[in-house]
Amino acid sequence: MKREQFLRELRKIAKDQDLELEIFEDKGKGSHYRVKLNGRITTIKSGELTPGYVRLIKKQLGLE
Repeated sequence: MKREQFLRELRKIAKDQDLELEIFEDKGKGSHYRVKLNGRITTIKSGELTPGYVRLIKKQLGLE
């Protein structure tokens, strides 16, 4: 899964569950993005995301 595809999924989840989502494209190091979902913050790398990495990010954001 590409990062942009994962961000679309996060936007849909946030909208469906009425959660506050912020994506900071300029706060991460290099090409990394910072994502804040209901007060929880994590970093998402660029490029191809493995299923394990996607699960890790969702767990860090409190979605799993």
